Amino acid sequence: MADGVADDVARQPDGATESGGATDGDSSVRLAGAIPPPVHEALATLWRAGHGAFVVGGALRDTLIGRETADWDLATSALPEQTVGLFDHAVYENAFGTVAVRGGPQTLEITTFRSDHDYADFRRPHRVEFGTSIEADLARRDFTMNALAWGRPAGAGGLGDAVLLDPFGGLADIGDRTIRAVGEPRNRFEEDALRIVRAIRFAASLGWTIEPATLQAIHETAPLVGHLSGERIAKELDKLLAAGQPSGGLRLLESTGVLAAISPELAAQRGVAQNKIAGEDLWDHTVRSVDAAPLVGAPDLTIVRWAALLHDIGKPATAAEGHFYHHDMVGAELADALLDRLRFATATRARVVHLVRHHMFLYEPTWGDPAVRRFLARIGPSAIDQLFALRRADNVGSGLSPDVDDLAGFRRRIAGELAAGAILDRSALAIDGSDLMAELGLTQGPELGRILGALFDRIVEDPELNDRSALLALARTMARPGDTSGERATDR
Repeated sequence: MADGVADDVARQPDGATESGGATDGDSSVRLAGAIPPPVHEALATLWRAGHGAFVVGGALRDTLIGRETADWDLATSALPEQTVGLFDHAVYENAFGTVAVRGGPQTLEITTFRSDHDYADFRRPHRVEFGTSIEADLARRDFTMNALAWGRPAGAGGLGDAVLLDPFGGLADIGDRTIRAVGEPRNRFEEDALRIVRAIRFAASLGWTIEPATLQAIHETAPLVGHLSGERIAKELDKLLAAGQPSGGLRLLESTGVLAAISPELAAQRGVAQNKIAGEDLWDHTVRSVDAAPLVGAPDLTIVRWAALLHDIGKPATAAEGHFYHHDMVGAELADALLDRLRFATATRARVVHLVRHHMFLYEPTWGDPAVRRFLARIGPSAIDQLFALRRADNVGSGLSPDVDDLAGFRRRIAGELAAGAILDRSALAIDGSDLMAELGLTQGPELGRILGALFDRIVEDPELNDRSALLALARTMARPGDTSGERATDR
């Protein structure tokens, strides 16, 4: 059982969850003490006006299992226009009855009790009916652990007479660490297919078990995930990847068929042989790599985990006689396409794709310092830590030491170059395009870019050449017909 909940659940009165009445008093007291003052004040405002009002959803669950939460949602019998009239800085946000109350330390969302109808697109209700019953409102929610309410109905006792309602046995399921759909599981998933992904995300982030009937319904309805928008899927997957150990959720995605609905390219990894850990295939390697990847790179903490998930996405398409030629390049294209479908922000997508494209770098301790600088310039200093974190995770996923092939030594050499102020892009040149146009009579075009690129290559080789006079002299020789000194060197 979840920490801090076991004793409370054991003392729960018989039959309380069936009636929808107050459940365990200790849990109610604990919740009352954890609810922030602004939320208490909002409840009191609604109660004083004669409306029923409750705290609902995941905040109650998280409080009972000892997790921090910042999202305190309220449900009320008040109609949206009545709620707006009770609060300053209140805005009626949408057609689903949600009023946002701003102006305090956090925005509160207060939604009128409702029942949903006609989920024809497996995503959102086409019709919403407002009501006065908190029990009916809880009945439309996804899982029993989220179908709890703390507060009181209209006209029930004084301001201090709040109760905890649990009409679907959510406290027992919280105590047993079980994810169970409210009512008929298939109906819940056909109403909103995002609940399929949410169930698996909760299993990963909480470390809980999906009960058999709910899990079977996920198997049966997995293709419906294809109807969801990329943004909704991406948000859930990002939370899954932020779990302490994402592997449980990733394996559920694959085994239930949900992964195939999200990314056939990733699902194709199952069964692809790898000469790494005995008895494990490419998907096993990917899952191991994700677990080994750290949460780094704030504010996008899951960047390396996304890269670990996608680093070998190109292997099934490039498999040939036990090899995966150019899978890094193909994988970068496939990763970019998938992240575009998931509507990732352009900058975040580019960072993940960059890591996938370059994760196969090969380092030799015999490299000279210029080769180290060329690598650093190609990767960029902002991506170095993430790329090395990805390579270490890839090594662990392959059953190897994290720093195999002297990765730690390479990292030290890169740190030394950074500390020495290595010149890493053309902006650090002592001259620029306008200087070349003024001194050499060049015009904008490919020739100007070629010379600037060649000059940059030369100062990577020898940083002491980064002097205006020296670079102009070099540029004059490069501009002569037949000159080949500007050709880029290869790493050695």
